[in-house]
Amino acid sequence: MAKDKIAYVCENCGQESAKWIGKCPACGQWNTFKEVRIADTRQQAATSAAATAGHQLRKNKVLRLRDISAKDDPRIDMHDDELNRVLGGGLVPGSIVLLGGEPGIGKSTLTLQTMLGLTDRRVLYVSGEESAHQLKMRAERIAHTESDTFMILCENSLETIFEHIKDVQPQLVVIDSIQTIATEEVESSAGSIAQVRECASALLRFAKTSGVPVILIGHITKEGSLAGPKILEHIVDAVIQFEGDQHYMYRILRSMKNRFGSTSELGIYEMQQTGLRQVSNPSELLLTDDHDGLSGVAISSAIEGVRPFLVETQALVSSAAYGTPQRSATGFDQRRLNMLLAVLEKRVGFKLMQKDVFLNIAGGLRVTDMAMDLSVIAAVLSSNVDTPLESGWCMAGEVGLSGEVRPVNRIEQRIAEAEKLGFSDMILPKYNMQGFDHRKFHINLHPVRKVEEALRELFG
Repeated sequence: MAKDKIAYVCENCGQESAKWIGKCPACGQWNTFKEVRIADTRQQAATSAAATAGHQLRKNKVLRLRDISAKDDPRIDMHDDELNRVLGGGLVPGSIVLLGGEPGIGKSTLTLQTMLGLTDRRVLYVSGEESAHQLKMRAERIAHTESDTFMILCENSLETIFEHIKDVQPQLVVIDSIQTIATEEVESSAGSIAQVRECASALLRFAKTSGVPVILIGHITKEGSLAGPKILEHIVDAVIQFEGDQHYMYRILRSMKNRFGSTSELGIYEMQQTGLRQVSNPSELLLTDDHDGLSGVAISSAIEGVRPFLVETQALVSSAAYGTPQRSATGFDQRRLNMLLAVLEKRVGFKLMQKDVFLNIAGGLRVTDMAMDLSVIAAVLSSNVDTPLESGWCMAGEVGLSGEVRPVNRIEQRIAEAEKLGFSDMILPKYNMQGFDHRKFHINLHPVRKVEEALRELFG
């Protein structure tokens, strides 16, 4: 019997080393190298296990570039508009997708609900955490129809899973979760670095050679990153994050990596007793109608991916109680908040040096659109002078270090969304007034070049 190989793997980024190192040379983290025992025959065993799944394997051969077809493979319709958008138009055959999220956020509910809706495909749902009785109870709660094509397997052994795949011949495989699956070729417990990596690699080979897509459900650590080595994210074709506050009713599906589509798309769901409801109009969850007469609230027209929506920005400015002012931002980049406060201090003349500033994007949504800058500044000044903004006003614009209002992309979509939701006035960069016919909109547009002009429009 060949002697096992000992290696050290960084649990943060997956960097391998022949000996233990205190600081990882790849990611710079300390004390992240863990000892891993690797069997010499693991690659052959995992490959043979995937090959015994019984599907028609694809033989690779050398091809000329001109002989390769550039047409996209027909995608699998998931019968879920939000999930299809995040995936880039549907699930690609032979792809492997990693769905991550906090415990109890609704990963299994989303996956089970979607798979029960695929009545035209044979689905094998492998559960390593729940029993078949628990899955049956959940399925009855979120779906009212019995599916003859949906099959459940409660198993933790990778070799046994491939044996059942050979018998069932599924057209789609779901693993819930990858941290609970273990292979006999690695002498460590399920969820360890070696087990997660080897099981994911074997499932990847199965997906690529058979053309059957595989969906992996993964846990995240307390730092918010996916559990297991970072190399797991490099193996899969798409990484989707399911996030949201458990105290709120909505959930956000965000693409972190996608080889077949954009990574700026997001889907929004509302958690209900009967499962997850798709939210086609996200502004209905991100806007409230009871902020009239309240200071520190501004509405911004933001875009994530291709869909525009209006989001409510809340700010609170108060005197620093302990001498050192606090700067806190929820759902917004705190470093950008500090930059905007410095612009207000230097270019506009508002003294906020001895003030605590708290910023919150209503609804728990995290927005990275630069067009939020104007609404952040407006909300901060509204709270500072304790004067509410007029109702019916929204804005979009990026603020530069010189206090200028820089243009933003897709301005027509932003204006159309604001007009659709009944807003009467909108502040936008003056440069964005060029290149489109603004007379087709029935909303009052207020172009500005500097922050001072925007504040003059808002506060008079």
